[in-house]
Amino acid sequence: MTLPLSGLLVVSLEQAVAAPLCTCRLADAGARVIKIERPEGDFARGYDALAKGESIHFVWLNRGKESVVLDLTRTDDRALLAAMIARADVLVQNLKPGALAKLGFDPSALREAHPRLIVCSISGYGETGPYARRKAYDLLVQAETGLASLTGGPGEPARVGCSVADIAAGLAAYEALLEALIARGRTGEGALLSVSLFDALAEWMTVPLLQHEGGRTPRRIGLAHPGIAPYGVFRSRDGDEVLISIQNDREWRVLARDVMGDAALAADPDFATNVARMARRPDTDGRVQAAFATLPTDELIARLATAEIAFARVNDMAALAAHPQLRRVTVDTPHGPVPYPAPPRPHRDDYGPVPALGRHTAAVRAEFAPAVQDTPA
Repeated sequence: MTLPLSGLLVVSLEQAVAAPLCTCRLADAGARVIKIERPEGDFARGYDALAKGESIHFVWLNRGKESVVLDLTRTDDRALLAAMIARADVLVQNLKPGALAKLGFDPSALREAHPRLIVCSISGYGETGPYARRKAYDLLVQAETGLASLTGGPGEPARVGCSVADIAAGLAAYEALLEALIARGRTGEGALLSVSLFDALAEWMTVPLLQHEGGRTPRRIGLAHPGIAPYGVFRSRDGDEVLISIQNDREWRVLARDVMGDAALAADPDFATNVARMARRPDTDGRVQAAFATLPTDELIARLATAEIAFARVNDMAALAAHPQLRRVTVDTPHGPVPYPAPPRPHRDDYGPVPALGRHTAAVRAEFAPAVQDTPA
């Protein structure tokens, strides 16, 4: 099977999460991705050793890539990188702001020299503005965009449990690159793209921001919805946590009548609309909890399923590991195969291995050496 991006060459100066996620998606879709690493390697290689001796983050985000070690303080290694970029379709980089230009690879100059090249820079705060030169990492951006202020319980803000700012930026960069590749196919022209963690996550914060500007600043309320009731966690008679979501007034009537067994509540005008239920949320949630507390977990779940009320168990990682809906892929690493969750839109049944540091350096040097030798001094 020919993969969608087969034949494309991607060169990436990347580390950590955002850019590696973007190029991982490109590699999954068939692009050849050459990952340029420092002599000490992508620092994400050292985060932990929990995936059979490999770093979990690195194993997750670097399947199917070639690892090439370059010391870009050396003239010959910069010449090799220049030769690779001259053949590349895409250049991705998330070095600290201004670092690539200092090495002699200013993105704007590269675009002028290589009109078909698509350059994508991923940064914390973008190329312009008062924060443009700041370093930024995932948790810092969660805090800076206000996401942390809305996460957790009433007592204090909390971090989202995965690298959501990095993921948002990496996927936004992947989307932007696909758009640029489509445009290049029509016009023959490359593009200069800039994606920031702050912009990616701030856009996700549109609803709470507009709620604030509309006079209703959202509060931290744990596992509950700030604008819909009932939408949150309730306990069964067995003490198990079940999260339900009521999306419209018809569903509320079904919940009250068919799950809670309270026909009078289903017809009560004081609870007939979401606006009314939100106005008396403690009473709304209290009634749901009182009814759920009379039902064993299995019966509660059966009633919810029969009534077609959306619900979920509040699982932990042990439950996710055994989840019947979880699909996995198995990826080879230098220390053996590692199974982990499959991408949401898989292009293939098998994925390329995670490379050891510098695994492809010699081969890539040999491949691009003639171009380096032919380049005028």
